[in-house]
Amino acid sequence: MAITAAMVKELRERSGAGMLDCKKALEETNGDVEKAIDLLREKGLSKAAKKSGRIASEGVVDSYIHGGRIGVLIEVNTETDFVAKNEDFKAFVKDMAMQVAAANPKYVSREEVCEEELDKERQILRQQALNEGKPENIVDKMVEGRIEKYFKEVCLLEQTFIKNPDVVIKDLLAEKVAKIGENIQIRRFVRFEVGEGLEKREENFAEEVAKQING
Repeated sequence: MAITAAMVKELRERSGAGMLDCKKALEETNGDVEKAIDLLREKGLSKAAKKSGRIASEGVVDSYIHGGRIGVLIEVNTETDFVAKNEDFKAFVKDMAMQVAAANPKYVSREEVCEEELDKERQILRQQALNEGKPENIVDKMVEGRIEKYFKEVCLLEQTFIKNPDVVIKDLLAEKVAKIGENIQIRRFVRFEVGEGLEKREENFAEEVAKQING
């Protein structure tokens, strides 16, 4: 049975386990979500093992506006309203809103990128490699390497943290989960940029945001 991103997302929300662990569990159980939850619990990978499928349904919606030119709304979930009011949690949410403003990701995680888009990207990257004169026998490896780079550009969890380039967002998230003691999920975001989609003179607002944050 083909394992879809939606199935992985559902299992992650119900179990609190990591994306890759959820995908492997679904593969081992032939896509049966209930059996996958049990498998994750048996392996000690499910943070919801003692909470019977409890999901992160509390949290906050926060915003970040940069100079009236870029605006971000972001929803980050946690398990309890108590943690949602925690100052460390709220600071993390604000950092993520700034990250979206500066780095302009399209997705939260790589699992959200549809196969159709990935296939299209692979075709473009393959043709680029061939145009560069790369040997046919190494082109496919090059393409997969560049796909990984693509994930780091378009997926929030794969990006490097604008305040610390040595840290990847998914690792920062894991640190917060360990410190706060509850499952935390970046659920969704939306980013607006003045004149986006309209013909205009070239301005890199995202770069400006990053410089001011790090400045």
